[in-house]
Amino acid sequence: MPTHTRAVAFTAVAAAGLALATALAGPAGAAPGAAASAQPKPKFLSASQLPPHPSSAWTAGKVTDGVPDELRFCLEDILPGYDSRYRQFWTDLDTGARQLTFVVGSNTKAKALAAGLKKEIRSCAARAEQSDPEVEATLRSYGTLPVEEGASVYGLHTETSWGANDIHLLSVGRDGKAVTVVDWGQMGGFADAPVKAFKKTTTTAVNKLY
Repeated sequence: MPTHTRAVAFTAVAAAGLALATALAGPAGAAPGAAASAQPKPKFLSASQLPPHPSSAWTAGKVTDGVPDELRFCLEDILPGYDSRYRQFWTDLDTGARQLTFVVGSNTKAKALAAGLKKEIRSCAARAEQSDPEVEATLRSYGTLPVEEGASVYGLHTETSWGANDIHLLSVGRDGKAVTVVDWGQMGGFADAPVKAFKKTTTTAVNKLY
C-alpha cells in the first residue's frame, strides 16, 4: 500500500501519543513573529535528493504550513510557539520521508531551537517505551555533519509486541535563523537504514535553506 495512504513509520509511537498530539495540533506557531515572517522562505528538498529507493521513485508533496503527524510524538514538547512548514515524500512501497523547517527571529533563537529538537529526538525512544509497555525503542547517534552551523543524525528503531518493526533516520540542521528536521522511515531495522545516503540528503537540506 502506498506510503501516503498509511502510517508506515512510528505507527505504534504515533498512536500512543495521539491524544497529546491532538491537544498540541493547529498551526505549529501560536503567533507569527514579525522578525520570522520577514525572513526569506527556505527551500525544501526535491524528490530526487532523498536516499535512492531500490525499486521505486520518490514523489514529493506540496510544501504545507504546520507539522507532519509522524513527527508530533517525538517533537511535541518543543512545537508550541514556533511557525513551521513541511514537505512529505513517499514511494510506491513502504518508505516515506518528510522535511520540517522553522525560521525564527535570530541566530541565538535558532541555535536554542536546534538544541531543543535534538534533545527531544534523543529522549524519544525512552518516551515511546514509557507511553506503551508493548513498544521497544532504541536510539543510535550517527554523529554530526560539517554543514553550515552543523547537523546531527540519529537512528530510531521501534518494535511492538504485535510485530510492527520500523526504522527511522532523523537529522537536525541549522543555517543561520533557519532550522530543519529531516525524517526517513520504513519497515525494518538498523541494518536496513541508508545512513550514508541520508547524511548526504541532510547536507543537501541544510545547504538549501538559504
